[in-house]
Amino acid sequence: MNILQLFTALTPILAVFLFLVIFRLPSSKAMPISFITTAVLAVLVWKMEPIRVFAASIEGIIVAISILWIVFGAILLLNTLSLSGAMDTIRNGFMNITPDRRIQVIIIAWLFGSFIEGAAGFGTPSAIAAPILVALGFPPLAAVVTALVSDSSAVTFGAVGTPINVGVNQGLQQGSEIAPQVGQFLGNQPMETFLQTISEKAVFFDLFIGTFIPLIIVMILTRFFGENRSWKEGLAAWKFALVAGLSFTVPAFIAANLLGPDFPSMFGGLIGLAIIVPLARKGILTPKEGWDFKQKTQDSEKAASDTPKKEMSLLLAWIPYILVAVLLVLTRLKVLPLKELLQSVKVGITDIFGTGISSQFEPLYLPGTIFVIVVLMTMWLHKMSGNAVKETFQTSFKTLAGSAIALGTAVPMVRIFINSGINEASLLSMPMELALFISNAVGDGWPLVAPLIGALGSFISGSATFSNMMFSLFQFSVAEQIGADPGTILSAQVLGSNAGNMVCVLNVVAAASVVGLVGKEGTIIRFTLGPMFFYVLATGLLAFAALTFF
Repeated sequence: MNILQLFTALTPILAVFLFLVIFRLPSSKAMPISFITTAVLAVLVWKMEPIRVFAASIEGIIVAISILWIVFGAILLLNTLSLSGAMDTIRNGFMNITPDRRIQVIIIAWLFGSFIEGAAGFGTPSAIAAPILVALGFPPLAAVVTALVSDSSAVTFGAVGTPINVGVNQGLQQGSEIAPQVGQFLGNQPMETFLQTISEKAVFFDLFIGTFIPLIIVMILTRFFGENRSWKEGLAAWKFALVAGLSFTVPAFIAANLLGPDFPSMFGGLIGLAIIVPLARKGILTPKEGWDFKQKTQDSEKAASDTPKKEMSLLLAWIPYILVAVLLVLTRLKVLPLKELLQSVKVGITDIFGTGISSQFEPLYLPGTIFVIVVLMTMWLHKMSGNAVKETFQTSFKTLAGSAIALGTAVPMVRIFINSGINEASLLSMPMELALFISNAVGDGWPLVAPLIGALGSFISGSATFSNMMFSLFQFSVAEQIGADPGTILSAQVLGSNAGNMVCVLNVVAAASVVGLVGKEGTIIRFTLGPMFFYVLATGLLAFAALTFF
């Protein structure tokens, strides 16, 4: 790979940072430019056939439609609850638990978000948690940043273990069979046992990483969004934050070791909520002095007083979120027939333009469908008027319009990047060439870099599952080359893909869309980059230490 080819492989990454983060262009402008640049270089430098670039773009548009459906459902649910008056009731309910914003963000973004990640994954937690925080009076930017950073540790076992059960599992295959080098390593050991080992190592490392995420989010909150711009005010909540961290990571660790990779995030989130909410209500371990967005709260209270809402019980207000959680769990459990039934309906195109590239999604299985069903039930339960229902749909469609351009070009760019393995330049795909370039540069220091590859995969593809699918076999091969334990390296890959979830363009655009921050994606990424690098660095150091000293 020469310099020009290296630049081409880096284009999707460099373009996103250049246009979104540095030039601060809105995603509706930055992503089309990045897409066109990537497509042109893929043809001219990477020697991809134009028809293949076009097919990959069509594939990306189909994937983008599925993401937009999830975003639309989340926006619709938020607007429904806002216009029905439920959000006012939910806000008052949290104020009765604690008025401290630091504690609220831990409960909602970290614990409730982790439960939703365990049930649904694929960006759903940010789309649910961020709007709740905004309704409580959080600045939209603070809500999105803390929701994205919080949606990290739980991703290992998101969507009922999909990043492990599907991502790593399929990533270690060639075609429909286990890759020869993996089969030789496993011997008579079943793949399920190896996946369990990876899960146990990953969740063990996360005891020393994920536990600190609640403290990180409250410090981000007070330093960048507080009136005094103080780290100290966030650090004041360290006792509660660390207990909240352990309240998720310890149950997740136990569940992963006893039950496997399906339920740790769901159990961790639920058990964490059961521990932390009573502590917050009684003021145990919480800072003596509360903390709030002074001006923002005043503005929110004024807005609320200007628009009187009908009274509603706390249970009735929360029923939509309870229904979402229940339906997500019921439709994702393998022991029930619902999952197979919903996944039987598929929409998409196979063998696009004869290139072998195919794309399809399962509309009934997507969280967006569950959101819409719950919205319709909520409109009836909350006795919304016809005008309110009409306003809800109109506002939601208008909000979605800005995201369509960004996602409609960002995802095709990603698919060109990933499908670049078939070319006339005798090159591997762009992500694999980059991974090889980095592995050759670092050699035995690979355990320190392995999480970065996982993060790169999530940043580009928008999915920890796809990152694991794309790089697991590569990580396994490098581990064998340097004489390292493949299970440890793969656990670093898995945790690295969690970190990339905080900054991936697709998640950022989706979360920004739900709270009306379209055009601020670069600003969001600048805030989430620091926590992402902390997660990657900590994982690399732990993996290196485990391979060196144990």
